[in-house]
Amino acid sequence: MLSKEKIKELQIFATNIRIETIKSLGNLGFGHVGGSFSIADTLAVLYGEVMNIKADNPKWEDRDWLICSKGHSGPSIYAALALKGYFPIEDLMTINKPETNYPSHCDKNLTTGIDMTTGSLGQGSSLAVGIALGHKMDKKNNYTYLILGDGEIQEGQVWEAASYAAHAELDNLIAFVDYNKKQLDGFLVDINKPFSISGKFTSFGWHIQDVDGHDVESIYNAIEEAKKVKGKPSLIVLDTIKGKGWKYCETASSNHHIKISQEQMEDALQELNKQLEEVRI
Repeated sequence: MLSKEKIKELQIFATNIRIETIKSLGNLGFGHVGGSFSIADTLAVLYGEVMNIKADNPKWEDRDWLICSKGHSGPSIYAALALKGYFPIEDLMTINKPETNYPSHCDKNLTTGIDMTTGSLGQGSSLAVGIALGHKMDKKNNYTYLILGDGEIQEGQVWEAASYAAHAELDNLIAFVDYNKKQLDGFLVDINKPFSISGKFTSFGWHIQDVDGHDVESIYNAIEEAKKVKGKPSLIVLDTIKGKGWKYCETASSNHHIKISQEQMEDALQELNKQLEEVRI
């Protein structure tokens, strides 16, 4: 159970992830704000409390691994890593620029702290299953965490991976679906209805939980519950809002990849800093 102080600490961390993300993308002038913001609370819980990691030893063999299959949310992961001390905050200002170590999609060969290269949607699911299987075969006690997009799970490869993960009884694999209801070209229900995400993964043999994806305490409790499950992988469906934390982005008709003017960045920062003050009270 999280203390009130820890809950506040994680809420502050999540807001700071959003702040550093919008600074970096605002400096660039465009980027994947919506999906980066919607998983900020989950990243705060993972990097701020749950994952067994060492910023001063990012390749530590017994660390927990994070694979963000929806690689376009890389900016928020970079922000989380910088805030944890993996590299200087100032480095975020080079995101997606020539010769950067922080490309739009995660690349383990470029960015310190990134465990696996992703970006071609669906492939991160197979990578995570392979990593979790390898760790289990090596009798390691660490966890593999996988973040999937709700539009991404239209990919058949996700379900091939889901099937094998259950077959291999990968109880060291905990996945999240960022259910923000939107994908690149619009709402899921208009493009390819998701029906029951929980129901589908249940039928594939997974342990399922549905939580408020912006409530750090609920996310933490769900992860702790997932760790108690033996003999099957776990999925946590995060009920989220795309662009959460910045009203303009939350309500924009298209908020997957947007242009960001200096004025818009300042507006977002003002809104986020106000949220930061409210949490700290």
